[in-house]
Formats: sequence, C-alpha cells, structure tokens
Amino acid sequence: MAVRTIEVREKVMARNDELAAVVRAKLAAARVPSLNLVSSPGSGKTRLLERTLAELGHEFRFAVVTGDVQTRNDADRLAKHTERLVQAVVTNGACHLDARQVMEALDAVDLADTDMLFVENVGNLVCPASWDLGEVAKVVVLSVTEGEDKPLKYPKMFRMAEAAVINKIDLLPYVPFDVEQAIDFAREVNPALRFFRTSAHTGAGMDEWYGYLREKIAAARAS
Repeated sequence: MAVRTIEVREKVMARNDELAAVVRAKLAAARVPSLNLVSSPGSGKTRLLERTLAELGHEFRFAVVTGDVQTRNDADRLAKHTERLVQAVVTNGACHLDARQVMEALDAVDLADTDMLFVENVGNLVCPASWDLGEVAKVVVLSVTEGEDKPLKYPKMFRMAEAAVINKIDLLPYVPFDVEQAIDFAREVNPALRFFRTSAHTGAGMDEWYGYLREKIAAARAS
C-alpha cells in the first residue's frame, strides 16, 4: 500500500510567511515600524515596555500587542501606562504568536495615528525564532538572572535578532553574571547584534534604548 506524507508544518509556516509579508507591507505603507520582543519568561520585557510607555508615550504614539499562554496579565499591566489600546492575544497553550494574530490585531489599530507597534511575544526562546510577524526587527531580552550561555543554547533566536537588551543590570552586584562573557557568546552567534544594558526597574540605560526606538521611527518616516 502506498504511503503519502503531508508536510503540515511546512505548509503552515509558508502560509504564515505570506501573511507576514502582508503585515509588513501594510506597516511599511503607513510608515509604522514594528518590533517583535522575545525572551525567556521572567526576563523583564513587560517591565521594559511599561517604563517605555510611561516615559516615551508623550513623544510617540505606540500600539501594543501582547502574547500570553493563558492570561491577559501583561496587557493589563501595560494598559495602566497608556491611554491607547493594548491588545492581548491569549494563545491557549501555543508557544508563540503568528502573523495571522498580528494581522487581526491591526484591524483595531489606526495606523495613521501610530508611530510604532510593539509585539510582546510569548516568553520562549525557541518557537518565536521561526515565526515572522511582519516586524522590522526582533529584539531579544536577556536578564542578568539567566545564564551567560543563553545565546549558545538558543542560537537561532540570537541570530534572528537585530538587538539584544541585557536587562536587570541593577542586580549585577548580587548575581554571578558576566556581561562581557554574555556579549561575547552572543557575538559568536551574531556579530552584528546591537546591545543595550538596562534596568527597567531603576531606569539605568533606558536612554540608549529610547535612542534605538527613535532611530527606528525616524527610518520608517524617511522610507
């Protein structure tokens, strides 16, 4: 008897890439850059966005889409720092967001009244690396409470990222984390990776992060 193999994952990925291209084109036409924030759980990326919305929200109009496995807790936290809509995508167990979800979220966003879209992905350094969401860049957040070898353990994520935020630097006196070693490991995987050292808790290093956001918005407006 003949056997036929159906490559479901490849078809799903191909369809996702098609939708991501549509999202990217829509955002480019509106001159709205999108950043896909990815990390392990507990890296502090929600706190990073909280402080960004609170301190930079008067200067730029941010749209936010958050992904979480079971709750809308992150979206509720972010909504306290902006008057603009924060959308929660509850994946019900899925380990990443996909382009269809972002496309549906854009239906509720007035792109003519938006300067940047933040997509806070599900906390996971594996699945989100393979899924294009139509972003201009992936930003990986690594906290000093994790191991320096995260870039070597999860190389695809760091290879796909344009920038890395080393967060919670206020804890460096209390944890055995070697920042330079972490950067060296990351550059073994991606020599072009840009780094920002921040504490979303104290505000240390946030100005450099804000400078990066301003660069992205300016580039989109000039395109």
